[in-house]
Amino acid sequence: MTGGVRLAGVRRLDGDVEREQASSAGRSLETRTTSGGGGGGLAVFYGVWWIRTYKKRDETFCGEMGEINGVVSAKLGYPAAAMEVSAELGHTAGSKLYDDDGRLKRSGTMWTASAHIITAVIGSGVLSLGWAIAQLGWVAGPAVMLLFSFLTYYTSALLADCYRSGDESTGKRNYTYMDAVNSNLSGIKVQICGFLQYANIVGVAIGYTIAASISMLAIKRANCFHEKGHGDPCNISSTPYMITFGVVEIFFSQIPDFDQISWLSMLAAVMSFTYSIIGLGLGVVQVVANRGVQGSLTGISIGVVTPIDKVWRSLQAFGDIAFAYSYSLILIEIQDTIRAPPPSEAKVMRRATVVSVAVTTFFYMLCGCMGYAAFGDGAPGNLLTGFGFYEPFWLLDIANAAIVIHLVGAYQVYSQPLFAFVEKWAQQRWPDSWYITKDIEVPLSMSSSGTGAGRSYKLNLFRLTWRSAFVLVTTVVSMLLPFFNDVVGLLGALGFWPLTVYFPVEMYIVQKRIPKWSTRWVCLQLLSLACLVITVASAAGSIAGIMSDLKVYKPFATPS
Repeated sequence: MTGGVRLAGVRRLDGDVEREQASSAGRSLETRTTSGGGGGGLAVFYGVWWIRTYKKRDETFCGEMGEINGVVSAKLGYPAAAMEVSAELGHTAGSKLYDDDGRLKRSGTMWTASAHIITAVIGSGVLSLGWAIAQLGWVAGPAVMLLFSFLTYYTSALLADCYRSGDESTGKRNYTYMDAVNSNLSGIKVQICGFLQYANIVGVAIGYTIAASISMLAIKRANCFHEKGHGDPCNISSTPYMITFGVVEIFFSQIPDFDQISWLSMLAAVMSFTYSIIGLGLGVVQVVANRGVQGSLTGISIGVVTPIDKVWRSLQAFGDIAFAYSYSLILIEIQDTIRAPPPSEAKVMRRATVVSVAVTTFFYMLCGCMGYAAFGDGAPGNLLTGFGFYEPFWLLDIANAAIVIHLVGAYQVYSQPLFAFVEKWAQQRWPDSWYITKDIEVPLSMSSSGTGAGRSYKLNLFRLTWRSAFVLVTTVVSMLLPFFNDVVGLLGALGFWPLTVYFPVEMYIVQKRIPKWSTRWVCLQLLSLACLVITVASAAGSIAGIMSDLKVYKPFATPS
């Protein structure tokens, strides 16, 4: 076999083994894709399922090879292990099966990376865009969306240049956003970035709980309106649905490596596009039924809302749009699926970002503008749950069921890094505690012969209590603040400047060694400062919205 990884001493060394591994490598790389987040993706971020599933399999294989040769110890499956294998067993740049870091060859292209980004970005954030444009009007609304699309592209291009440390074709690879931060920054900045990432996870978990419960509630109300007529208030509390969602998440949180289940990413992608396209289609139908386009150049009118409310709602709209575009936390992981140079991964990723941001912006323009065109100043905060539409009720049920299915899985994918961080920290802090480190074998079935134990589940008491407590806290907070639009705006605002702009800019300055006070350095800092102002203003608008809602909302009592 060519390349630096030597297979001497492995169980069967013959042509069949090599052909089998080559076939396996091809299958792995053909199917390696991304999810994430987020969130609006976020956030997305269900694309992380595909990325992590197949990257983990590559890393595990590399770890096994290192162990056979006496190189890698117990830390199998981590990026560092793959680097150790590469360093100890020789450079593999000439190998047909392995990349320069010892992992199976990546086969991603500009088109696959673009597809991964689009799939990851388009999510529940799209449902609030009609309301956002309604606050800003036909002039400012699309203009702000184009502004955020440009900022997203530009900062993503900066971040793409940080995938490798040093030379963009031969430098050390960074496998995640935090790897890139660790490689380029130091000290308090790394700690702040870690804190913001985990705080963002908590916020997204709360947002997903609110969104899922509202969609479950919308299914119940849609059926109620269909049976009793549109004049019936059909007031129902969202609290039982939040509790139901929390119970489901407690159960799923106990499944080891939940984010490695590859078919979930495909299901999430289907669900995401299902509810987005249904929302778009219903908006088009409503415009046709209205026989014209509603709305105004300046958005919701003074008189419908007070002047100060107009300001706050306009600022909150910025946060809603920012949330819909967020995917920076998984960009590096998507880039790690692209085939080795030439051309460099950074160049391919920049092209992929142009394509994906253009497609996403076009789709967002359609959804947001159609929502505003259909309902004008009365555009609901959530296009599918605000009951701008009543019929066909069964189509609304399908769309909202798709949202719930999507968010059940997305909640777990977003939460896994925080779960893993706390559990790893606890094991290092109290390595001798049986409560933290001991796994209890719980038999699930008998063996096929019926004489012994079959499949079993490893129950860890610390994992059970810690993850259940996390879900419980996020569920309770969601009950206290069940305001989808305001929370989405706040999450978008708080995550936009630090994670999408500030850290990519700072890493790029270090990576390219841009001199302080040079023209380029000053321009980048001015960009970061301007985005900070946008973040602060958007956060203020969302907080004002939450405070306004709290004046009339009674936790655990007020029906929707």
